[in-house]
Amino acid sequence: MNKVVLIILAIFLPPVAVFLKNGAGKDLVINILLCLLMFLPGMIHALWLVLK
Repeated sequence: MNKVVLIILAIFLPPVAVFLKNGAGKDLVINILLCLLMFLPGMIHALWLVLK
């Protein structure tokens, strides 16, 4: 997957970016919970996973 597309998705749709990068797993569940609490922590988590 193109890294630029994943970064854009991580900014606007963090769970989708995490799913495309790592599949369905604990990272996706953590990201969904962070997005439900507040959007910014979910976005930061997704960017961290995409860029590492």
